Amino acid sequence: MQIQFQLLGAVGAALLVALLVSFILTPVVKTFAQKVGAVDVPKDNRRMHTHPIPRMGGLAIFFGFLIGVLIFVELSTSIKGMLLGAVVIVVLGIFDDIYALGAKFKFCVQIVAALIAVFTGNVIEVISNPNIFSSNPYWELGLLAVPFTVIWIVAVTNSVNLIDGLDGLACGVSTISSMSVLVIALAVSDSEVAFLMAALAGACIGFIPYNLNPAKIFMGDTGSTFLGYVLAVVSIQGLFKFYTIVSFVVPFLMLGLPIFDTCFAFVRRIAHGQSPMHADRSHVHHRLIDMGLSQKQAVACLYVISAILGLSAVVLTTAGPIKAMLLLFALAAAGAVSSRIFFNVGDKQQKKEKDEDE
Repeated sequence: MQIQFQLLGAVGAALLVALLVSFILTPVVKTFAQKVGAVDVPKDNRRMHTHPIPRMGGLAIFFGFLIGVLIFVELSTSIKGMLLGAVVIVVLGIFDDIYALGAKFKFCVQIVAALIAVFTGNVIEVISNPNIFSSNPYWELGLLAVPFTVIWIVAVTNSVNLIDGLDGLACGVSTISSMSVLVIALAVSDSEVAFLMAALAGACIGFIPYNLNPAKIFMGDTGSTFLGYVLAVVSIQGLFKFYTIVSFVVPFLMLGLPIFDTCFAFVRRIAHGQSPMHADRSHVHHRLIDMGLSQKQAVACLYVISAILGLSAVVLTTAGPIKAMLLLFALAAAGAVSSRIFFNVGDKQQKKEKDEDE
């Protein structure tokens, strides 16, 4: 028990260090972004802001995470590979925030970053069999291990990037996801993953006060792709490696919101004869705004959904699939009832205001 308390204290310290570094550096990064021209100017209806706002705030998140890792984590080969790949992603994001690089070029660089992680030991070699009726509890990927891992890393990297459409959304969802993995890591005594996720969560929390609506700075691709990349690689280290029937499901629950939004966007675009990389205004957060929610309400709604999925992932790992499914259904039902009440109250309020105007 004493060891657990020591681990909790050290993990808390890692979170606090990353938080302070990120919080202190964000105003510095904001000034730097303005000087180099990394400013988001609203040019179409996909943008929710009405005036130019500096981006590249993810640089502060990156340094907060990096300092936390360098102080508290022993740098194994796999960790070094993850950090090197993260540097590639961050450098790519900086140039993209300044010069708006092409999608194909960014995709190729992301593959290179994923391969760096893969060839330094971050590989999904075994996954649990999603077929619960099979006599074989897990699959060995063999020759498919490398391409499967690269696809996972690149997909999650872009998934987090695609939900970065409202003030505080991607940063908050990433915080919830990293805290979910942190709890799972502590439950299974995986100190390395616990420190990594504590540093990531702390860096995000330090940045959030500047990013909540109305945002003073955006994280830009520098931050959103970095967060997605780290979450993808750490999930390989801390989630996929468990040879249990639940290990296939946990990463998808933890990152459920960005993964769902990305899959939905790709299917929608292909169905309309468009490129999967074609930008549009039909993401989940856009739809919530079009339904009449404010930015703060839409972000809060998506925070709740992400928290439900993250909590289900924790319960699935620590208490088993049956309890996790019951919890997921119970929370989903509660969320549905609450949403119904919320929208009914909103509709009645709008009708009342309309009648008073008439």
